[in-house]
Amino acid sequence: MDTPAAVSLPEVSLTPVEARVLGCLIEKELTTPDIYPLTLNSLVNACNQKSNRDPVMELGAREVENALDGLRSKKLATLFSGADARVFKYRQTLDLVYPLGIGGRVVVCELLIRGPQTVAELRIRTERMHQLTVEDVEAVLQEMAARPTGALVRRLSRQPGQKEARWVQLLTGEPALTMEVSTVGEAVARAEPPASPVVSVLEQRVVALEQEMAKLRGELMALRSSLGES
Repeated sequence: MDTPAAVSLPEVSLTPVEARVLGCLIEKELTTPDIYPLTLNSLVNACNQKSNRDPVMELGAREVENALDGLRSKKLATLFSGADARVFKYRQTLDLVYPLGIGGRVVVCELLIRGPQTVAELRIRTERMHQLTVEDVEAVLQEMAARPTGALVRRLSRQPGQKEARWVQLLTGEPALTMEVSTVGEAVARAEPPASPVVSVLEQRVVALEQEMAKLRGELMALRSSLGES
């Protein structure tokens, strides 16, 4: 089996919370410019939105503030305190590290706040920020994937049952490689995004419930046997 070719990583690597905060700053700059830059409270609300977010998070002010500190140290966000500002506000400075046009910015934003997506999904979901055609999205993704100083996105292998392949952002690092078996029995490497903390917790709960049900089922069978029931 061939080893997947190495791809240069971006200059910085974000935590999941930093990625959510950066994505929200980009989004709100374009969708609600009248309240941008954002206060800490507004940013917390943006990060915890139930719509246009995957996964949905429950972040507190301290977690968002720590993420902002991380982004500021990586030159991806800055503190804004104008003469008329009563509270500190924050804005994104993505272009200082990754100079991108508006098309690249909105595509990266969607990948940061909603995870891996197809070209068609990205075209539809970026409409609220900037109008792009399918061809525009495809061109932007190809350009960011072939970036000489480090790819910003990666095309994932198409999964069974899916008509289109998805794309994932690399600002949080390379997606994990998992091994799958093809229809002819050959092991192949497939790139998948790392599982989120929320998903991991849910999986643990499902496993615990299944174990508890199996235990109760065994106890019920033992009770029925002791009572002479078939």
